[in-house]
Amino acid sequence: MSQSFVLPDFYVPYPARLNPHLESARTHSRAWARQMGMLEGSGIWEQSDLDAHDYALLCAYTHPDCDAEALALVTDWYVWVFFFDDHFLEMFKRTPDREGGKAYLDRLPAFMPMDLAEGFPEPVNPVEAGLADLWARTVPSMSRQWRERFALSTRNLLNESMWELVHINEGRVANPVEYIEMRRKVGGAPWSAGLVEYAAQAELPPSVAASRPLRVLTDAFADAVHLRNDLFSYQREVEDEGELSNGVLVLETFLGCTTQEAAEAVNDLLTSRLQQFENTAVTEVPALCLEEALTAGECARVTAYTKGLQDWQSGGHEWHMRSSRYMNEEAAARRSMFGGVLGTSALDIEGLFGRSARARLRGHTQVLNQHRGPSLLPDFAMPFPVRSSPHLEHARRASIDWAGRMGLLDSIWDLEKITGYDLALCSAALDPDGTPEQIELSAEWLTWGTYGDDYYPLVFGRTRDLAGARLCTERLLARMDCADPAAGAAGAVGPLERSLADLWERTVTRMLPAQRAAYRDAVADMVRSWVWELHNQAQHRVPDPVDYIEMRRKTFGADLIMSLSRLGHAGKLPPAVHESGTLRAVESAVSDYAFLVNDVVSYQKEMQYEGELHNMLLVVQNFFACDYPTALHIVDNLMRARMDQFQHALRHELPVLCDDLGLTEGERGALDAYMEELKDFLAAVLHWHVSVRRYKDADLPAALPHHTIPRTPLAPGTAVPAPAWMVPTGLGTSAADVLPAQVSAGRRPVSP
Repeated sequence: MSQSFVLPDFYVPYPARLNPHLESARTHSRAWARQMGMLEGSGIWEQSDLDAHDYALLCAYTHPDCDAEALALVTDWYVWVFFFDDHFLEMFKRTPDREGGKAYLDRLPAFMPMDLAEGFPEPVNPVEAGLADLWARTVPSMSRQWRERFALSTRNLLNESMWELVHINEGRVANPVEYIEMRRKVGGAPWSAGLVEYAAQAELPPSVAASRPLRVLTDAFADAVHLRNDLFSYQREVEDEGELSNGVLVLETFLGCTTQEAAEAVNDLLTSRLQQFENTAVTEVPALCLEEALTAGECARVTAYTKGLQDWQSGGHEWHMRSSRYMNEEAAARRSMFGGVLGTSALDIEGLFGRSARARLRGHTQVLNQHRGPSLLPDFAMPFPVRSSPHLEHARRASIDWAGRMGLLDSIWDLEKITGYDLALCSAALDPDGTPEQIELSAEWLTWGTYGDDYYPLVFGRTRDLAGARLCTERLLARMDCADPAAGAAGAVGPLERSLADLWERTVTRMLPAQRAAYRDAVADMVRSWVWELHNQAQHRVPDPVDYIEMRRKTFGADLIMSLSRLGHAGKLPPAVHESGTLRAVESAVSDYAFLVNDVVSYQKEMQYEGELHNMLLVVQNFFACDYPTALHIVDNLMRARMDQFQHALRHELPVLCDDLGLTEGERGALDAYMEELKDFLAAVLHWHVSVRRYKDADLPAALPHHTIPRTPLAPGTAVPAPAWMVPTGLGTSAADVLPAQVSAGRRPVSP
């Protein structure tokens, strides 16, 4: 059979190496698979299948430095996970049998007890027998924290197979963002990262295991592994098995392009994720080790983990080039000038210095402050009506008065600007049934978040003062004391800190401790994401598309706003609802639509006046090397896809979730009420953006915060020169104030 497309030139910057214990792992894995009942008589594999797939070769490539015992155990884990994949396919996907699949998956967590003394149920199939054996052999050498993380990633890998099954039943192809997020769980690469910790003796220190740098390393690793697999397995999965969960098919459907074009786009995204991995490893991980004061041994484990993920990427690529499981005949025929010698894929000159190098260069050479003209607005897809609170006028007056008392109108904002921004208009539509106090508080949180979003780039971005931004962030976090909500006000300095301390005390006093902690996390995520933007600005780097989307949810503050909505349902919904993949996917889809509205409407403001690098339209232009109208078309399609996903979940996925969790009538009513609030959220965000004096061409630059780059009427494509005061020079200018004294009627910027 001819191949579906020509495999693209892959970016493989590191050589693959082979573990010397390969043959012993092969011999062991055959005996182990037979002992577990996975071979003859299983109805799934014969020994010839196992030999052809050669999972020992995969593990010898991906774990080149571990000893024979560790390689044998890791190989058994991969034999088990691939057997599970094929077993679930034959038993439940081909049928398809959703109820049987769910019952099958529900039993498996019992075979991963945190304490081995708890024992295991009696296995009834090879998957259960294999899991029990592997768990008992692996966890004695790992901490409880690792066991919890690895058990979670294993459950995700197993349970999200139901997501694939549901999509096959519905004949629905996911949108790209939905697919990337779900593929991490279904594809199992985070699970593979857990085995890297075991094999490389690189268990992550608990204090940093959940940090952004290590999360990004793991996620970028996972996405690259899955996208590579999608390219090699397209023919088997899509054409033979009828699979719909394949990145090439997803982009082919979303972009309306040919299979070859979709394959090239998938490979570009794979390259971008690898380059994100490299950037994070070099620019964020060392800083994390310093900031968290890790010991030398802990730093060594983090380094070994990073190297282990890097080895996995190169080794996994080499295995895909050789395994009979995948579409690789054409690729094998055009291997490098070194004739396929082990590790020489990293010497592919075109892969290193061709398309991938051009993409990296493009991301670091964006010309800032070009004339853009009015933002182009699509016909926004908004099926939900705008409702507004009768307390709007009260919230307007009260929130503006509050901003004045807090000092938020003393530097970068003034009365005219905050009046034009009309943040109460948004809060009144977000919660049209709220009390006057609730609408006012919501408007003040929106005011604080918008002010902070303006403040960070103006005060810290111009001088690339990342240390100052981090210090400011830590001081802001100190204003939110969960044990004593009033304690933060005592040490507050400046308007930004003072206003946060005031909001914190008024918001969380009546919350339970767990609710306070969750709400603090939402605020902290938003504030830390502002530092992430400054980090990219300092590198003059347009973000990777996936990293941008996931961080943009935080910079936009969507989770903060949703957290206020969740509080109204506290105690009415079981934790399993909020922890479910279904609800998290719903909230992500809603968040994405909202921030994409902001990016589309604010494009001119951010690109022309602010010299911004964080806008989805720019990210798309950079990734696809396309023009603004083309990028707008793609972003509009993504907005529509996310809206469709939300509506699809309302009709199909949430009712199934309610049934699966056995929700009572009252709990279902609370979930329905939350969904109505998300509809209000979407309608409110769009209504506010197209109504206020913050983004429209006619209002710019008067509506901009003070000290942004002034409007200069230059021809399209011409860069706006930065004012001299933005780039102080000469002896002692490191201490120079970031904003000029003569601007804003002589007022100086105040401390946060």
